[in-house]
Amino acid sequence: MQARDLQQWLSYLEQLHPNEIDMGLLRVHAVAQRLGLPRIANKIITVTGTNGKGSTCAFLASLLAQHGLKVGVYSSPHLLKYNERVRIDGQNVTDQQLCDAFTAVEQARSDTSLTYFEMGTLAAFWLFAQASLDVAILEVGLGGRLDAVNIVDPDIAVVTNIGLDHSDWLGSTRDSVAYEKSGIFRAGRPAICGDLFPPEQLLNQSALLNAPLLLRGRDFDLAISPDSWHWRCVDAQGHLTQLQDIPLLRLPIENAALALQVYALLGLPWQAEALVRGLSNARMTGRLQELQLGYQGRILHMMLDVAHNPHAASYLAERLKSQPIQGRRLAVLGVLDDKDLVGVLDCMQEQITDWAVAALPTVRSCKVEYLQHTLESRQATVTSYASIAQAIEAQCAQAAEDDQIIVFGSFYTVAEALKWLERDA
Repeated sequence: MQARDLQQWLSYLEQLHPNEIDMGLLRVHAVAQRLGLPRIANKIITVTGTNGKGSTCAFLASLLAQHGLKVGVYSSPHLLKYNERVRIDGQNVTDQQLCDAFTAVEQARSDTSLTYFEMGTLAAFWLFAQASLDVAILEVGLGGRLDAVNIVDPDIAVVTNIGLDHSDWLGSTRDSVAYEKSGIFRAGRPAICGDLFPPEQLLNQSALLNAPLLLRGRDFDLAISPDSWHWRCVDAQGHLTQLQDIPLLRLPIENAALALQVYALLGLPWQAEALVRGLSNARMTGRLQELQLGYQGRILHMMLDVAHNPHAASYLAERLKSQPIQGRRLAVLGVLDDKDLVGVLDCMQEQITDWAVAALPTVRSCKVEYLQHTLESRQATVTSYASIAQAIEAQCAQAAEDDQIIVFGSFYTVAEALKWLERDA
């Protein structure tokens, strides 16, 4: 087989299958069997949901690492480097490790057609199987039931929340989305849901499988005060467990509560100081990420967030509302054309004084003319630019030190911002 570097492998994977998405598990199962994949970790946790999957995984990984466990995390998409998708012990795997994994999957694949995501999933599982992990944390790429991640049986299944996104694949109702996401449930094994109003379909699927379902607001909950938060749950034995006076966190506290409930079910040592440290150490690039940068003699304030649907935009807007500033908030926005732009703007427009919009470097990008027209029809102040980098530079040029620049709308938007910061800021 021809030797390839990582970029050559990724280019090769992009043209392996005629479709970017091909839902179904039969092909992936077949290749996994040929790979002879054993169980990929001692414990497996699968995480799905409309939003909050990444931060839930980050909290979990940090909590488990705090207790000396060897943890693997598989997530998607990446922002700058593909290696971000596969992490072991808090570190991205190397180019060579990925090349070895892709080589193993390619040899096992034979003439079976796999998508880019399916090849990446099997490669991650192959690496995890080599690593003797205590825990593998797997973020679902799309839906749950037919996602490639679902070829393994989790010990605990997590649904962060249920909103409307990817309606072409998951349906246009919360019940249809819940049905797809509950596909990660397994008979007799616990499932956790962080949605305060879980759709009936989620409850029905749990009952059909006899999968114990722990719900936020019933089995576990949190209370947030101005300078701390408190949490309670039931542990693996059904006993009430609490954690009090936890410092406020950068990432969404609701997802920290989910991670704590998972941790409580694993029967691991319950040491309050270590748990608080684990939660406080969790970080996610591009999620409510606050930055300060020097620009033309001024110190500017910026926030990056991948919020790309109304649910995520609503959370971002609430966070901004809870952190008032003296100056203006200047937005840099780029979105994909299959997203609910109006729903996102409904959440965010009240928080933004001035908009800079640009197309994204993908054929899936929403056209900049449409972005500008939509905002102008809402009487917003908006200017179009040829790229996200130019939009950021324009907002930096007009920003005062008491203003804040909010860059959001897509993983692509944040990735372009990170490239600009690395190159020019």
